[in-house]
Amino acid sequence: MSDRPRWTDFRRLAEMSSTALVLPSSIAVGLFFGYFLDRKLHTAPWLLLIFTVLGIASGLLSLFRVLRKQMKDGPPES
Repeated sequence: MSDRPRWTDFRRLAEMSSTALVLPSSIAVGLFFGYFLDRKLHTAPWLLLIFTVLGIASGLLSLFRVLRKQMKDGPPES
């Protein structure tokens, strides 16, 4: 009996569980950099807004890449 299918199932489960963190983490990074640069450069809400939008766009792009990869791999075999 081989452990090979079992490890691929665990790997697939780990990839799918990390998918939920892709979008919020990208938005949080954008918010952090925007807030930090606004405080340093005294530009009020502008850099915060710009980097938040960039974080949202980056998160959605990453999310679509992960989902496309998962769809290409196909469903797990029983």
